[in-house]
Amino acid sequence: MICPVCKHGNTASGTATVTLERDGVTLVFKNVPAMVCDNCGEEYLDEDVTVRLLETAEEAAATGVLVDVRRYKAA
Repeated sequence: MICPVCKHGNTASGTATVTLERDGVTLVFKNVPAMVCDNCGEEYLDEDVTVRLLETAEEAAATGVLVDVRRYKAA
């Protein structure tokens, strides 16, 4: 797909590092599957990956985690 941000690059399968912060909790997920623009580097996550990240973040926050770095694992 053509990148909606820069309008010049094409996206291809790759990985991203995603940082989520809320209410004093910081979670970093590495090796997250994403579509990455070959021109500007913008990263796009699909809906299933986003849902999984948010669920994992909620679980971590509920256990009292303040800062965590993890490798992404598909469900």
